[in-house]
Amino acid sequence: MPNPTTPAIATRPRAITIAVLAMGGEGGGVLADWVVDLAEHSGYCAQATSVPGVAQRTGATIYYIELFPEAVAQATGKEPVLALMPVPGEVEVVIASELMEAGRAIQRGLVTPDRTTLIASTHRVYSMTEKTATEDGRVEAAKLIEGCNQAAKKAVLRNFARMASEQHSVISSVLFGALAGTGALPFPKEQFEEAIRRSGIGVNASLAAFAAGVEAVGRTEPRDSEPAPQVANPASGPKVSPLVTRLASEFPAMSHDILRAGITRLADYQDERYACEYLDRLAGIRDLDAKFGDGQCRLLRETGRSLAVWMTYEDAVRVADLKTRRARFDRINHETGTEPEQLLQIHEFLYPRIEEITDILPKKLGRWLRTNRSARRFLVRVAEHGRVVQTTSLRGFLQLYFLASLRKWRRRSLRFFDEQQRIEQWLARIRDLSKEDYYLAVEVSEFPRVLRGYGDTSIRGRKNFDAMMAALPNVLQKPDAPQRLKKLREAALADETGQKLIVALREVTA
Repeated sequence: MPNPTTPAIATRPRAITIAVLAMGGEGGGVLADWVVDLAEHSGYCAQATSVPGVAQRTGATIYYIELFPEAVAQATGKEPVLALMPVPGEVEVVIASELMEAGRAIQRGLVTPDRTTLIASTHRVYSMTEKTATEDGRVEAAKLIEGCNQAAKKAVLRNFARMASEQHSVISSVLFGALAGTGALPFPKEQFEEAIRRSGIGVNASLAAFAAGVEAVGRTEPRDSEPAPQVANPASGPKVSPLVTRLASEFPAMSHDILRAGITRLADYQDERYACEYLDRLAGIRDLDAKFGDGQCRLLRETGRSLAVWMTYEDAVRVADLKTRRARFDRINHETGTEPEQLLQIHEFLYPRIEEITDILPKKLGRWLRTNRSARRFLVRVAEHGRVVQTTSLRGFLQLYFLASLRKWRRRSLRFFDEQQRIEQWLARIRDLSKEDYYLAVEVSEFPRVLRGYGDTSIRGRKNFDAMMAALPNVLQKPDAPQRLKKLREAALADETGQKLIVALREVTA
């Protein structure tokens, strides 16, 4: 016989469970407060808890809310017991302020295809592991979006951050509107708006963003809700135009996109003469590619890409140059929403190492300071505590502006001399290898991908590069040398500490 208690259990009222995953400064707490206020003014008991996190970006926090109808509690004469933490498989609404946070919710089991309505913004705020990866460490947004659509009963995926920016509000307001638009909660839109009004802070902007969120739910958009990136040729000034003309007449069309970007980058970094030297160096590679290549310009393209990045190595002069550009100040003002009548202060925290100081000095002076013990001790005392420079003040700006003006003396610096020597040795190796094995040369042309960054990151990349170059004579004797070199490069890019490269070196050279 069927259990007589089964129907009662099946019809027993359940609490409405909501999890909000947001990062610091995005208004996740405000969103949770709005939901609680909305529920309490609509005849529901509400309980909200939060678990802050500090591991990712500005600290992702889970706000968990449970709602239970007061009428049911009064009818039974029992107080509802509401949970303090979300339980995997038991969450009805998940709201994520960023795409990776939606992925984390799925990974934790909070999103299920039989129950959960998932509301997530498709923009990305990259985690530290993605930013510090030696190679492109970004998680593919398309895979995250596909996972969201598969994991949820209903997925509402839009670029809510962009909508918030357009309304001069914060993303929590738009997400609150999206929550109303889904109909996941048993409350009319007007009661959502009243909750915003009762908060009394930024009401007009929040209501406008709320309306945008409601409207976005009913609008049909592509699944990723992000426009495909447009790849365009970089703008060329009149001084660079002769080099662009030379590129068009002397180099194959398949290489124009990369080499034109390289020309623009080098002219911006140093001057037009430096960009001309870039093309001069690639002329020999072009001829070897035409003679030994497969018609795809792989050697020319990869060498051109690596060479452009290497020739624009980051030093203190470059850092100061980028920090004092007007475009940077405009971007920061836009991102922070600073109004014209408001003042914004920007403080730069600078901790130069001895090598970074001597790198920009004249060659002889820089070498002497590095090798002289007394001079090194003096530099340590000067630089060990670092400096804080306010670039929005006249004094701070002029300090960095002066440092940036040393660009015209860069050709005489110790770092420039060392890097040019290393570049020539690398190019000579590519030229020699291309005559023996074209695909070996292509692999070596990609070695400089490990050379990037500033300070300790740059030093680690240089050690990895030197280790791979030192392993070349041994690897060249192997029958599958190109594959072995590729394995070395991938190991170096996968781990900035160099441990994976050490293991790969043992295997590849065995």
